[in-house]
Amino acid sequence: MMLTLYTRPNCPLCEEAKLMLKLVQEDFPLEFKEVNIEEDDRLHEKYMLMIPVLEQDGEVLIYGNIGYAEILEALDY
Repeated sequence: MMLTLYTRPNCPLCEEAKLMLKLVQEDFPLEFKEVNIEEDDRLHEKYMLMIPVLEQDGEVLIYGNIGYAEILEALDY
């Protein structure tokens, strides 16, 4: 399963979300790539107030405060 995590630099919530995804990875088959929204004007405008945003196949699963339980729930684990 491939997910996309939209983040930006100096974002404590983004760092927390990344950490949570890595913890989930230890227990479940999961891959994610990180995308910096500040490198893309369209993404920046779309997600500026929402980040971090976890997306799968173009669909937003969760955004904002992304914890371990929220990830499991969003992925139906």
